[in-house]
Amino acid sequence: MSYKVLITAPYFQLVVDQYRSRFAEHDCEIIVPTVHERMSEEELLPIIGDIDGILCGDDRITEKVLAAAPKLKTIVKWGTGIDSIDKEAAAKRGIPVRNTPNAFTEPVADTILSFMLAFARGTIDLDRKMRAGIWEKKLNTALNECTLGVIGVGNIGSAVIKRAQAFGMNIIATDIETKPFDFMKSLDDVLQQSDFVTVTCDLNKTSHHIINADTLAKMKSTAYFINAARGPLVDEKALITALKEKKIAGAAFDVFENEPLPAEHPFREMDNVILAPHNSNSSLKAWTRVHENSLRQLFEDLKK
Repeated sequence: MSYKVLITAPYFQLVVDQYRSRFAEHDCEIIVPTVHERMSEEELLPIIGDIDGILCGDDRITEKVLAAAPKLKTIVKWGTGIDSIDKEAAAKRGIPVRNTPNAFTEPVADTILSFMLAFARGTIDLDRKMRAGIWEKKLNTALNECTLGVIGVGNIGSAVIKRAQAFGMNIIATDIETKPFDFMKSLDDVLQQSDFVTVTCDLNKTSHHIINADTLAKMKSTAYFINAARGPLVDEKALITALKEKKIAGAAFDVFENEPLPAEHPFREMDNVILAPHNSNSSLKAWTRVHENSLRQLFEDLKK
């Protein structure tokens, strides 16, 4: 029996030629459409009808998409987060939704720490001034003088805390679940007391826009905000206002509400914002592990 597999995960598309023989061994014909970060419902509907399996990224796999895919046997998400997939609708159809838990903990935690270091040490500002011919001494901050506030103490949050502790930072954190750590505080305490606030929680109904006008108003005017988790955790309009009105000192993002980031987005014009293209997961070791685990899950489900 042969199978038709749709590959929409951008990171796997980069290496798909290396794995063509593996697909052939499992009697899989692969369809590799052009993807700009993720596929919308409208883009998926015309091509999903005869697909047996999908190896996806953050594509919008909705009830409507699933209804148009009568042959679909499995959805394999390349990576961890499955918030863009209608899991309930998939379950009703008996379609498993697979992923790779704890896939990118180490590189994402490294990225968050790099943002903190860049702000604390003034790295980007000093670089810009040097390139403009400005030789200027500037008083910066050491991380051991700072308090880090972590919203969400899962795998990534815990890895960030471990790194921050190695730098001597004071740690406070909050989580929707009870955690056995003496640094756990309320969300208000984390916002009010931290010099750096990072969100490392899942995107769900309770965390959508957890960073908004009200929560931003509780932060120090000297504090920095970091998001390398999910774009919709943040109300970007509220954050843009907070940055323009200097209610917080700056922000760093690897993820956004709309991706790719629109060319005219206000973040692009802000000197106190660091931007990255949803790339904090980048690690040869991590990517290879996810490639292999995703293929194993895909082939297993197709053969059932």
